Amino acid sequence: MSTLHLVDPELVPLLGLFPNIDLSHATLEKARAESNALSEMHPPPPIEPVRHLAAGRDGAPSVPVLVFKPEGEKQRPAILHIHGGGMVMGSAYGLRSGPSSFAAKHDVVIVSVDYRLAPEAPFPGPQEDCYAALEWLMAEAGSLGVDPARIAVMGESAGGGLAAALAQMVRDRGAHNLCAQILVYPMIDYRTGGSDDPYKNPSVGEFVWTREKNQFGWTCLKGDYGVDDERVGWFSPSLASDLADLPPAYIATGTLDLFFDESLDYAQRLCQSGVKTELHSYAGGFHGFNFFTEAAVSKVFAANLDSALVRLLV
Repeated sequence: MSTLHLVDPELVPLLGLFPNIDLSHATLEKARAESNALSEMHPPPPIEPVRHLAAGRDGAPSVPVLVFKPEGEKQRPAILHIHGGGMVMGSAYGLRSGPSSFAAKHDVVIVSVDYRLAPEAPFPGPQEDCYAALEWLMAEAGSLGVDPARIAVMGESAGGGLAAALAQMVRDRGAHNLCAQILVYPMIDYRTGGSDDPYKNPSVGEFVWTREKNQFGWTCLKGDYGVDDERVGWFSPSLASDLADLPPAYIATGTLDLFFDESLDYAQRLCQSGVKTELHSYAGGFHGFNFFTEAAVSKVFAANLDSALVRLLV
């Protein structure tokens, strides 16, 4: 079944800009190169980042972090930003335009994590890298002019999934607190697109990020993890049995995005667990639709996200 007729008309031209190759171990390096080339289409960032290294956890390598700090010395809120890429692609530097723009527009400090990618670093490597970056941000809050009580985590796609996982890790470990989790079309359920897919929505996943690509990304991240211990929510946040006591959540997704159903399900479960949750879905939006910033639906998406950042970082 084709869903092209459901795509917002202003977004249709964007479909041709996304690389359309089968994602596999044989094509991964090519896919990474094309993803990086697509990143270069973004406008120059308003704030150039400063690179630091956070100590890796439990003997893991140091974790590069990029700090986007507006000019002027004052105490600001901060966002730990986690980039997307299906768990297997992308980099903090290649995708620096978004966090740089958020830092400038909202006068916040943003720390972007260059976590290790799967399959070279399967679970829990990327998650522990994100936690290490948060520990670094908390420790350096004073020198960065950051209010430690106003630190949020944010990510898109795989980054949104890692952000949701990090929120659970922070709650479970109990050493830190987050003021919010901002999840933009998050990749949170490893079953989506596979034989155990609980959603099976025929209207999602035709464009950009397909079921096949999703299963490849999750398989790479899973490695030899048995999905059978108390860390299951850190791996795939949708599988967590307990979502209570998590920070307020903002979730946004397009109605044609493969992650539409898992986002709605996660939002509902957060609400049922007593977590303040704001959910937005955008008609005719496929995965990454907001890259086409001039479309009316993308402008609404951006305005809603801007409004949420103002409220959540107070």
